[in-house]
Amino acid sequence: MALVFISCGRSPEGKDLEIDGKRLVSTKPPFTSVLPSEFLLAHSTTVEYPKESSRTRSYFFFKEKEKRIEEMLILQIADKTNPQAGPITVPSLKPDTERRMYSDGKMKKGELEIEYLIQSILWNPDAPSLQPIIKKGMVIPPHWAFQGQLMFSYLGEHAVFIRYSKDIRSFGLKVSPEGKALEKDFLSGEERKAYEAFQINFMDMVNSLHLKNP
Repeated sequence: MALVFISCGRSPEGKDLEIDGKRLVSTKPPFTSVLPSEFLLAHSTTVEYPKESSRTRSYFFFKEKEKRIEEMLILQIADKTNPQAGPITVPSLKPDTERRMYSDGKMKKGELEIEYLIQSILWNPDAPSLQPIIKKGMVIPPHWAFQGQLMFSYLGEHAVFIRYSKDIRSFGLKVSPEGKALEKDFLSGEERKAYEAFQINFMDMVNSLHLKNP
């Protein structure tokens, strides 16, 4: 995937998507959402998939503190490019492992269905998708983070996938490098409080999602 690197700012270039404070506004497909934080744009890309008759627009947003990333938001939107092609479909969300605590579910927004998943993940600063952030001088700590995902298909013409993650240590925790404290059988105390706080913040974003039905 070729990355098109652009300067940090509040909104991506173009009219299909913008962020105003905490408010995310998309015109294609038409939806709005209230984000957990105010984010800066790191980079955006558009990749064509002629064989699948689609293109994918990707946007990478971040929030940092003292040059260290605390929160990340990755938004991907697939657009159907051939009206004669079949509808765009989305796979079901699945946790990375059944051992660690996770929450998932589906909800209806008018005629459309949204699927969501909350789990803990380990940030990997060596991941290729994160290198544009690293090259800007930001530090992505190899810490455990909570991540929320939401996904929906819009009339088979678009598919939207959002991943929001937040460093667990930003909650004031010292989490074991093995992450054992985040497993279902061990989650308690401060780790459970942080998980529940993240769950509330992420579900607020999911519940704020407003889709313009046809």
